[in-house]
Amino acid sequence: MPRSVHPAPSGSTAHAGRGTRLGGSLRKAGFGLLVAVAALATASALAQPAAPAATPSAARPTAAAAAADADQAADVIAAVRAAAAAYATAFNARDLRALAAEWTQGAELDEGAIVTKGREAIMAALADLRTAHPEATLAITVLGVQPLGATAARVQGTLAFTSRPGAEPRVSHFDSLRVLDAGAWRIAESRVVPTARAALADLGWMVGTWRSADATTGTTIDATYDKSLDGHALVGRITITRKDGSKLESLDVITADRATGLVRSLLVDSTGARAEGTFATDGTTFNRTIEGTPADPTLGDRVRWVQVLAPAGPDGLVVHAIDRTIDGRPAPDRAPVHFRRANPVPQPR
Repeated sequence: MPRSVHPAPSGSTAHAGRGTRLGGSLRKAGFGLLVAVAALATASALAQPAAPAATPSAARPTAAAAAADADQAADVIAAVRAAAAAYATAFNARDLRALAAEWTQGAELDEGAIVTKGREAIMAALADLRTAHPEATLAITVLGVQPLGATAARVQGTLAFTSRPGAEPRVSHFDSLRVLDAGAWRIAESRVVPTARAALADLGWMVGTWRSADATTGTTIDATYDKSLDGHALVGRITITRKDGSKLESLDVITADRATGLVRSLLVDSTGARAEGTFATDGTTFNRTIEGTPADPTLGDRVRWVQVLAPAGPDGLVVHAIDRTIDGRPAPDRAPVHFRRANPVPQPR
């Protein structure tokens, strides 16, 4: 929001192997060599001056330092947790000034597909989010804090964003760096990765049946999208019916990458063509960058385009294929295709 490391045990096996090899060499050298080595070792040990015994006073500063470090870490953890709580409070109160104070001037927000740099740009995104979801609330759960001295700490936790009362929260994981800046614990960098279900929630409006009819060409397109795999995938089935009655069918499977939150898709059709895509959004429109191989080699070996999906109200959708290339050569954009929802979404009275 806003819109989002055990070493293996030291080689005991290697040490045992080396000891076995050395033991074989000693046996070959004979018992007399063993006695000589033992005598030399004993004489050497007796010749060494005894190490001075540690005094109790020498240990006291170390214990005091450890206690001071523990107190400092506890203070950092408490301050960082308080700062995270203040962030949620400011968001829910729509206090953009207080939210801005939570970020350093050069802060960086990494949301996978989008990286926003600088306090001003981050706040512009937050303001847009607040405008689009005026009733939204945010809950922050801090799961871990690792102090990095007295002036920095890494923080991990979850963000639960609820767009409106009664809506399902969209949960994301975050890993942030907070630093003590001018007396306040501010966010210097933050990486936000939504859960798979949360990442797909932005495309929830696609669920349903859509139709486009072109009176000029006599072509109709019917598309039905459903949630699948307990909300971890969207599956679309699309049928294009031409004027002569011939059909082209395709399957569109949309999922989210667990590690990055990036939304990906796989498209296959009844001609054997196959393509993969990735989604990005500015909060209003959705761009899917698609690259694949046509079934017919005369159409090219590699095609690429950007599919722009622009919702037009709750029951309208415009799909436009732009920036097309065929084997690296530019190709004309397609004409926009207008869809209407076959099962309109009931509107509140």
